[in-house]
Amino acid sequence: MHAQIENKSKMKKDIHPKEYRLVVFKDMSNDYAFISKSTIQTKETILWEDGVEYPLVKLEISHTSHPFYTGKMKLIDTAGRVDKFKSRYSKHIEKKNNPES
Repeated sequence: MHAQIENKSKMKKDIHPKEYRLVVFKDMSNDYAFISKSTIQTKETILWEDGVEYPLVKLEISHTSHPFYTGKMKLIDTAGRVDKFKSRYSKHIEKKNNPES
């Protein structure tokens, strides 16, 4: 039994990516951008404040626009999902509000 415990505690080798590089992440709802190391692949690039061009990842939401972090309870729907939902279920909602119909 002791041998089994020793085998489980060893870390696996070569499972972590080695291609980390600096990448710019940009919140498209408010134009906030930050730079971090990442292995994410992207075809877009952006010229950063230091004059260097970095890969760009566009985000729909970040800590600067998320309701939990901002304290605002309204979420801006950039993809139009709320409108799609409302239009899809508008007939059902109308029936519920007017049961006589």
